[in-house]
Amino acid sequence: MSSYEIAQLEEIDPIEDGRSAFRPVRHHLGITAFGANAFGPRAAGERLINEHDEGEPDAQEELYVVLSGRARFEIDGETVDAGTGKLVFVRPGLTRTAFAEEDGTTLLVIGAKAGEAYRVHGYELWAPLQVLFEAGDYAGVAERGRDLLADDPPFALIYYNVACAESLVGRIDDAIGHLRRGIELNEELRGFAKGDSDLDALRDDPRFQELVPD
Repeated sequence: MSSYEIAQLEEIDPIEDGRSAFRPVRHHLGITAFGANAFGPRAAGERLINEHDEGEPDAQEELYVVLSGRARFEIDGETVDAGTGKLVFVRPGLTRTAFAEEDGTTLLVIGAKAGEAYRVHGYELWAPLQVLFEAGDYAGVAERGRDLLADDPPFALIYYNVACAESLVGRIDDAIGHLRRGIELNEELRGFAKGDSDLDALRDDPRFQELVPD
């Protein structure tokens, strides 16, 4: 592997996840120390980033870099105007979103959780299935998820989300197996599974009770 990588932003295909399309910079370059995505170019008036707060458990600090155009940030009720070259740093817990104020506006977003080693979740691979999940096409998620997990990628998030879809369509054995693998990759998932209604179909199964004890 080369000790450096070079990419042109336009050559990174955008990914649709049902919210705001993004270009997976981190995934494209193979970065493992921090998250990095680009949003845009957008036309004036279009949303650049969806509204979110980076609260727990993610709690990421985020740096927004305006690569081109001009953006309007809305951060916890305050409006921030940011032209090309402006840096906007937002701490966890603050609600934020951004809109393009000029045609061709593009943002680079860099983020990580303070005090912890960055963990790659593989969201770039899951994002196309997120659209199906939010539309209620759980069977579609289960089918595509099975193919996505065939090579056993090391991403607990994907195993967990696919298990939720499988649970919702009654594929109990598949859901248990994928949940087990997700927990092997990330023990924190036990806590999420305890209160996740998507997994209710599994709760009476002894295998689930062993994985997620009360």
